[in-house]
Amino acid sequence: MKLSKIFLLSLCALGIVSCSDSNNEPEEISAKELSLKSATVAYVDNTVLPTYKAMADAAINMRDLCHIMQEKHAAGTLTQSDIKAAGDAWKLARKHWELSEAFLFGPAANHNIDPHIDSWPLDKAAMENLLTQIRNGGNWSLENNGGYGLIGFHSVEFMLFQLSEDENTSLVHSTDYTPEELEYLVAVADDLCQQCVCLEACWAGTDNLSAAKQEILEDADLDYNEEYGWEMKNAGQPGSRFKTYQEAAEEIIQGCIDIADEVGNTKIGRPHLGSSLEDKNYIESPYSLNSIEDFADNIRSVRNAYLGSRSGDASVSDYVRSVNAEADKQVREAIENAIKAIELIPEPFAKNAAGSLSEAAMNAAGETLVDALEIAMAALTRE
Repeated sequence: MKLSKIFLLSLCALGIVSCSDSNNEPEEISAKELSLKSATVAYVDNTVLPTYKAMADAAINMRDLCHIMQEKHAAGTLTQSDIKAAGDAWKLARKHWELSEAFLFGPAANHNIDPHIDSWPLDKAAMENLLTQIRNGGNWSLENNGGYGLIGFHSVEFMLFQLSEDENTSLVHSTDYTPEELEYLVAVADDLCQQCVCLEACWAGTDNLSAAKQEILEDADLDYNEEYGWEMKNAGQPGSRFKTYQEAAEEIIQGCIDIADEVGNTKIGRPHLGSSLEDKNYIESPYSLNSIEDFADNIRSVRNAYLGSRSGDASVSDYVRSVNAEADKQVREAIENAIKAIELIPEPFAKNAAGSLSEAAMNAAGETLVDALEIAMAALTRE
């Protein structure tokens, strides 16, 4: 056997090159896989990781501002400006979370992070009962009294915002908290912060986080020792759950389909079509009047995932366009039309959910965009 052949076989054994079973020659990656590899790497590095980092950073700031509220309340110096600062930080963390909802697969689903931090609508009656119990000195803990309906983004929202008497305006919460209420606010803000940092860690790898974030995870005993982003970028390699880059790209498009369907047919559609009081009150972010912003950012997350967040990014759109230009065009147009339709709905959404503008947005996201994405998926998976 020639020395070059021995060397090549050694490389194959080490996994440095891919070799076919028949002749031990290097097996070239297909043009399709090369295109989807570029799209997947850009997706992870330029869309997912920056979004989760920004969310975690904002959540840390929100947590810190809630602690400052508690300290100032104890000193008798709490102002509405302090509460507004925490509310603004909540809105920023919320924005990045909504911009991540096209990639709720993987860690967000596998570790129940999505329901942990974003179950809605808030159980207002249960929340008020819990706060009464806390005010009266009752024993409580997030583990025993929280439940997904009383923790996460919407419990913090409830504690930082209040609606005007006619419910047409979102106001900064008054400063008349009790010490026990602020104790609860700080606890849920801490928990929300920890989950946001955990989500970044699961995609980026804990070792790639700042020392401060690693300390947050260590204090919370919350580290799954996962690097999902690496797995997507290294499809077909040992340690990756993805056998091919097509599998990764299918996950990307399916994530887009799932959130477009949820926005159109659940977030907008359920209160629009529902006849029961439960359906009519099935409103996301009602206390901050952030519902329309939430919905539009969800569709922007589809745009970022499908087209890339930065100009010139490789994307799954590139491949779809190469095999079915019309399908790609329809997705692009459907994304922009859905965002425009959603942004035409006036806040408060709760008072406009039954109107024709909500119906148009429901159909634009839940029907037209979903249909276009499903055609794009068919183009991606066609041999």
